[in-house]
Amino acid sequence: MWKWLHQFARPERLYHVCGRFVPWLGIAGALCLLVGWVWGFGFAPKDYQQGDSFRIMYIHVPAAIWSMGIYGSMAIAAFIGLVWQMKMSDTVVAAMAPVGAVFTFIALVTGSAWGKPMWGTWWVWDARLTSELVLLFLYMGIIALYNAFDDRRLAGRAAGILVLVGVINIPIIHFSVEWWNTLHQGSTNMQQSIAPSMRYPLRWAIFGYLLFFITLTLMRLRNLILFQERQRPWVAELVNKERQS
Repeated sequence: MWKWLHQFARPERLYHVCGRFVPWLGIAGALCLLVGWVWGFGFAPKDYQQGDSFRIMYIHVPAAIWSMGIYGSMAIAAFIGLVWQMKMSDTVVAAMAPVGAVFTFIALVTGSAWGKPMWGTWWVWDARLTSELVLLFLYMGIIALYNAFDDRRLAGRAAGILVLVGVINIPIIHFSVEWWNTLHQGSTNMQQSIAPSMRYPLRWAIFGYLLFFITLTLMRLRNLILFQERQRPWVAELVNKERQS
């Protein structure tokens, strides 16, 4: 298993593997989101309490789920990079961080827009909202820390340590509605408690966000690999082939 994994530690091989998956994953993600959003925004019935305003969940809920999921993936990659010294793991962390930051920003903005008609205000220092905002700051800090060093190995190690320290915020986000008395609704097992006509488009949207996360990460990873390996002969050969084609 480890021998197979170490094959992807080679930048050239990882670059080409990512390139094979990007178009297919991008198309699949677009189709999933199209199905989920058309079904959810156009055909799902109104909620008996919230009316049409509940439909923002098809944007908000997937973004909120994967804002934490991406951070968990970063923590795994950071752990591999620190323990087994695989430099590509640090690059993977750097590729995922901006995508996670965007998803977190979307979750915060749409959550505020959803909260306005429900709570009567755009923002409160609610435990769930505040811990999600801390997650956005963590993403931004990781991005800034990774770009603060000219030495890529040192930058990757510093960012990896911050990622692992920040993992403590993930259970705080998840359990905040149970540990504190907050305005945010409690854990209601939404995917099981809502009607199937609302649940199925939500699942399509969640899967679409996942595929887009993977697609954007692989695209960023390819760009980072090219930048880091720009002095290598294989990059020069790749550039020459592109010019000739």
